[in-house]
Amino acid sequence: MGTLLNIIGGKVDRRSLIKDFLASFVVFLVALPLCMGIAIASGVPPALGLVTGMVGGMLVGAISGSPFQVSGPAAGLAVVVAELVRDYGIEMVGPVLMLAGLIQLLAGRFKLGQLFRAMSPAVIYGMLSGIGVLILVSQFHVMIDDKPRAHGLENLISIPNAIYKAFFPISGSNHHLAASIGVFTIVTLVLWERFKPTRLRLLPGALIAVVLATTIATVLQLPIQYVDVPANLLETLRLPTPGNFMTLIQAPLLLEAMVIAFIASAESLLSAAAVDRLHQGPKTDFDKELSAQGIGNLICGALGALPMTGVIVRSSVNVEAGAKTRLSAMLHGVWLLLLVVAAPTLLRMVPTSSLAAVLVFTGYKLIEIEHIRHLKRYGRIPLIIFSATFIGIVVTELLTGILIGIVLTAIFVISKVSRLNVRIEHDEHDQRIDIHLEGAATFVRLPELASALEKIPPQTRLHIHLEKLVYVDHSCFDLLSMWACQQEERGSTIVVEWEGLTDRYRRPFASRSTNAVA
Repeated sequence: MGTLLNIIGGKVDRRSLIKDFLASFVVFLVALPLCMGIAIASGVPPALGLVTGMVGGMLVGAISGSPFQVSGPAAGLAVVVAELVRDYGIEMVGPVLMLAGLIQLLAGRFKLGQLFRAMSPAVIYGMLSGIGVLILVSQFHVMIDDKPRAHGLENLISIPNAIYKAFFPISGSNHHLAASIGVFTIVTLVLWERFKPTRLRLLPGALIAVVLATTIATVLQLPIQYVDVPANLLETLRLPTPGNFMTLIQAPLLLEAMVIAFIASAESLLSAAAVDRLHQGPKTDFDKELSAQGIGNLICGALGALPMTGVIVRSSVNVEAGAKTRLSAMLHGVWLLLLVVAAPTLLRMVPTSSLAAVLVFTGYKLIEIEHIRHLKRYGRIPLIIFSATFIGIVVTELLTGILIGIVLTAIFVISKVSRLNVRIEHDEHDQRIDIHLEGAATFVRLPELASALEKIPPQTRLHIHLEKLVYVDHSCFDLLSMWACQQEERGSTIVVEWEGLTDRYRRPFASRSTNAVA
């Protein structure tokens, strides 16, 4: 018991233990359907989602940098894993995940936790909304016991056909029965979220809906698909082989590992930051949390399970349920293990369509209109980045959409920062032209600067004022230097006002036959 108290970090009285125990059970009830549902959405056996939940609770919960954060399989990575399974097979999930975990662990060790949080909200919101659409449209097909298509856009386009199957099933098919269970699950979820009694507010709607749907399917003995959980959990584990690691040395797979590491890290650390706002206890050590997530994904990869992240839904439930220490997150993993070991038969009674319906609802909730309203207050640029990221993810793939958002963000930031004012004053009496450059002269403003300089006539007395430049990059300074040389060859005299400019920028002018004034 003393060792356990050392792990959870401090002295714990009986009241705290009781609260942690109760909170852990509530988190377990929330995690159970999500672990299995996310596994199905990822194209792997449901038991692998439960394994990730166990590791996230019992291991990562003990060493995490965020004491109240709960880790487990996340809907945000279901799309990436599903594509990985489709293109390379389920046997490659483990090695790719181990590499992703190693990247996270090294990032944590090198104190990069805060850098992973430095992401534009427009890209994050666009990513979550895009993932939400992909989950919704893929699980819509699973909800009627049909197979999802290979790509998100195909899933979206084929939804009318899926609805037709639900209403007018092909002879011998049971799409209508599965659809009925799925719709019942969603309706129950919505009604529970809206009208749940105050005393039962901590009971998760997903669990209530799945239990009721399972009861109906069992009583009526509906001929639909059910969750396949083996009697022996070890039968599900897919340990990587040396051959798998040799296959890993391919650019696409290495890229997949980096994508998983990036998304898992961003989601975990953003979730941890959100959890910190919900309680008054110890705050997150982001580098430690990132390392803990890396260790967890290394273990999950070694077991061939799903990737994990810190998840805000389970974490917020943990805080709301009254958790006092990290013991709550750890115990929820224990309850998952006990259920799988002691009562796998109960899990095999759960209809697949019911779990898919929970994921359809989860995907819908990821598409938050409130995010768009929030971004709108900051102007059109965040909305453009959000829309480009969202459309890129839905139309192409997750990585492409994220890269589009990041590149657009960089372009807009550079454009905003690189403001250059070129002011030209003519003194016809003295036949003198003063050129004032103010702001930041970067390659983004190179065309604008070149256009202004080309209008300067030859055989003129030129005074170039650079003292108000806050920054000038090599491309702009090279343009200025070459232009000055050409002007002198055309009979102009040039005086450069460069007070405050560094020596490395003075040399190009000083090396020419220019009358420079310090």
